[in-house]
Amino acid sequence: MPATTTLFRAARPVFNQSASRAFRANFSSHTGRRFASTATPGEAASQSWFQRMWNSPVGLKTVHFWAPVMKWVLVLAGVSDFARPAEKLSLTQNGALTATGLIWTRWCFVITPKNYLLAAVNFFLGCVGITQVARIAVYRASQKELPASAETEAAHVKEAVNP
Repeated sequence: MPATTTLFRAARPVFNQSASRAFRANFSSHTGRRFASTATPGEAASQSWFQRMWNSPVGLKTVHFWAPVMKWVLVLAGVSDFARPAEKLSLTQNGALTATGLIWTRWCFVITPKNYLLAAVNFFLGCVGITQVARIAVYRASQKELPASAETEAAHVKEAVNP
């Protein structure tokens, strides 16, 4: 074996120990701001991540956690609508989703406690809504540009397909 390979093999445990010590020194002493509990600093240092999350103002036992988790279903429903033809999408519904997403994204940073999980889901809800509204607008604009003969031909094709 070359001498460098042996040297690196011998130094690997030393490097791992010093790297893990440096990581622990930088990150383990800080409790996360996101899930800071109402406990005193001494108690917070002895609590596990789960305990801090459980006792947090936006933790597992609050509506501030579960409402955004359930709201992801709306985002997934909007994403699944990407497969639907634009003529079957509702402009009113997607406009409402867009407005809800954009307004509540801003509001999540104003309320106390700041809810970043809710802001994220609302941001993506707004993005999905904007995409769907744009698809509807492009479809409707393309329908206005069609000549009358193409519209009647399209109607005959639809009737043939859907008797």
